[in-house]
Amino acid sequence: MKKAILLVLDSLGVGELPDAHLYGDQGANTLKNISNVLDGIYLPNLEKMGIGNLTEVKKVKPLKNTLGAYGKMAEKSKGKDTTTGHWEMMGIITSDPFPTFPNGFPEELIKEFENLIGRKTLGNEVASGTEIIERLGPRHMETGYPIVYTSADSVFQVAAHEEVIPLEELYEICKTARKLLTGPYKVARVIARPFIGKPNSFVRTANRHDYSLKPPAKTLLDYLQDSGKQVISVGKINDIFAGQGITAAYPTLNNMDGIDKTLRAYQDLKDGLVFANLVDFDSKFGHRNDPQGYARALEEFDQRLPELWSIMDEETILIIAGDHGCDPTTDSTDHSREYTPLLVMGHEVKKGVDLKIRESFADIGATLAEYFGIKYFGYGTSFWPDIRVR
Repeated sequence: MKKAILLVLDSLGVGELPDAHLYGDQGANTLKNISNVLDGIYLPNLEKMGIGNLTEVKKVKPLKNTLGAYGKMAEKSKGKDTTTGHWEMMGIITSDPFPTFPNGFPEELIKEFENLIGRKTLGNEVASGTEIIERLGPRHMETGYPIVYTSADSVFQVAAHEEVIPLEELYEICKTARKLLTGPYKVARVIARPFIGKPNSFVRTANRHDYSLKPPAKTLLDYLQDSGKQVISVGKINDIFAGQGITAAYPTLNNMDGIDKTLRAYQDLKDGLVFANLVDFDSKFGHRNDPQGYARALEEFDQRLPELWSIMDEETILIIAGDHGCDPTTDSTDHSREYTPLLVMGHEVKKGVDLKIRESFADIGATLAEYFGIKYFGYGTSFWPDIRVR
């Protein structure tokens, strides 16, 4: 009976990848640049795990005697979005990036969407989610037309006031979009973006819901489930994998709720994986170019780490990783093509092991498969032999 916790700090990058220039991300380094803007960041527990060894972080020391293993990962897939990163961790390499729509969606697609939902739409542009609801929210409340927008990521986002379009109807509208978006319009995610409030004071709610494509092949999650093991998702993991390979799901309200739910999920875990995503780093701070908020969120997370350590039994390993970057210090509000951290600890994990640069996020999936002793046919190279105590 073995257990693992895989905790994704959404958007925590640790330096530009060699091909970052192809994505317009030269100079991106989410963690280092945040620490530079604030003249330091206080992360004593992540420091003990080795995060200071991955990139220069002001007031975080590099250590040789870390609590476990440390390294950083390069993304092998094409792209820099959430779906691509998480799928790769679980063994799927995306060779062709998901389509993006820098000029909005084609008119014929929007017209078909409007016919199917029985409503006109507003927007259809690349925009910040908070900015577009402030700008188009009043018109939306007058007309009942949902707001459609996208970003540099492969997403079709639908925003609506909860008192204008009830949540269940908004979700049905997004399900309609998911069915429509196929072929060349096959975006990675359709996202429901409900909000409340009045003009000049609109606030997005925690009732967001993502409708992802199903993974094109089996992932580690499927192989775990096939082997009779639990896969408990926390946060948007269930959405990212369209429920495939998930045995139980805990939705979350924010990062701190995500930690609470991770602790609760672990108590329910007998044999298998807790797979958690903490999205606030990305959605509330990275995309909004708020390095101060990002730093506070990292420090809050760091303070909660000892709680996780304290509940881990001798048959548990903890992996902390990232899925892409989102450097809040750059002019861009989009994701950045970066290396991501890989921090591993547990009673069965050697201390002070440098895993160096992994060629793919998929090494996580391959490692967990070997750790659990299950059949696995996904991509990746296991580092379990390099870190296991015995």
